[in-house]
Amino acid sequence: MSERKRIYLCLAHMSEAGLEQKYIKEAFDTNWVVPLGPNVNGFEADLETFVGEDKKVVALSSGTAAVHLALIACGVKPGDEVIVQSFTFCASSHPITYLGATPVFVDSERDTWNMDPELMEQAIIDRKAKTGKYPKAIIPVALYGMPYKIEAIMSIANKYGIPVIEDAAEGFGSRFDGRVLGTFGEFGILSFNGNKMITTSGGGALICPDKESADKIMWYATQAREAYPYYQHEAIGYNYRMSNICAGIGRGQMTVVDDHLRHHRHVQKMYEELLAGVDGISMMKAPSEKYDANYWLCTMCIDPELRIKGQENAYKKVITGAVGGAAGVIHAVDSATTDCQPNDNVEALRMFMDSAQVEARPLWKPMHKQPVYKNNPAYVNGVSESFFKVGMCLPAGPYVSDEEVRYIVKCIKESIE
Repeated sequence: MSERKRIYLCLAHMSEAGLEQKYIKEAFDTNWVVPLGPNVNGFEADLETFVGEDKKVVALSSGTAAVHLALIACGVKPGDEVIVQSFTFCASSHPITYLGATPVFVDSERDTWNMDPELMEQAIIDRKAKTGKYPKAIIPVALYGMPYKIEAIMSIANKYGIPVIEDAAEGFGSRFDGRVLGTFGEFGILSFNGNKMITTSGGGALICPDKESADKIMWYATQAREAYPYYQHEAIGYNYRMSNICAGIGRGQMTVVDDHLRHHRHVQKMYEELLAGVDGISMMKAPSEKYDANYWLCTMCIDPELRIKGQENAYKKVITGAVGGAAGVIHAVDSATTDCQPNDNVEALRMFMDSAQVEARPLWKPMHKQPVYKNNPAYVNGVSESFFKVGMCLPAGPYVSDEEVRYIVKCIKESIE
């Protein structure tokens, strides 16, 4: 088993036609090795065709950069508050703090695991009562590619005149009632990190309502330079444009995006069918046909009463390396546990799968339980914490074959005592 090729959670891959190399070669041949150029323009045009709705798209260096610029475009300033989903990756909330504003975390509902609209409205009303003003923006997140309850969220946001920034970084290609996520709110966030539905190696994009707003975003993303024959700056800008090389990869990836979406949905269906008869294991599924998820990651919950082999060894050793796709330098820790973590079942299954050369990992830890945000306002109902304690992500990327899905399910079954 140790000689088996490792199965990774979700890695995008190059198109079979090799078009990425064609566009990259063109960039080098024409010396467009800069954060603009024909590939950037072409990639943006491809994305605009894909998302539709007469939207404009600006290609950027990351999805995090897209969140940051969308907040600026919505007028977020120091001292403001922004409502953001708690059950998410930190890139949804960190840019709020970059601006000196305060993330206000809102918990999830059980149908989609995304922002609870009723709790969101309670937060809006309560923040107005406490601060004298409404939050400046609302950021729902398409967790693992599942669409949020967009009709209710948009209705409430419009009621109070608060712009919505859709974080569809995990939801590229997901649709609600036939419409692409990221096109309902004022702005939409896309990510093309190496583990997303398509990749530019790193990168992201911002879906904008019109050309005027897209031009302003592009201006901010290129250091906010004024129209003079020398460098004149009257506002703070950022170096956030996507490179022509990365955009070349993106252009090639756009030729296989539909294949990737079909594959992820196929893998989800396989997991559902193969795990259907396993007591104590339940797959996360879309609540109705309106919620056309891309299933960027396939997720499941493990009944706390189920016992996984090796549970007695869970959290016995301090982690010394990167786990769960972490990259770069991580801080060493003194303790193997925190005050909010997955239960021993989940950790035991993670370790069992790791020994079987399968990457599996816990769900996102809710932001309102992160130490860095311990003093932030949070409106919670216990939903995200309950799923975090029993949930797990399974491999779903384009590299994962039918045979490997069967192997993964076989390992899950073997892990149960």
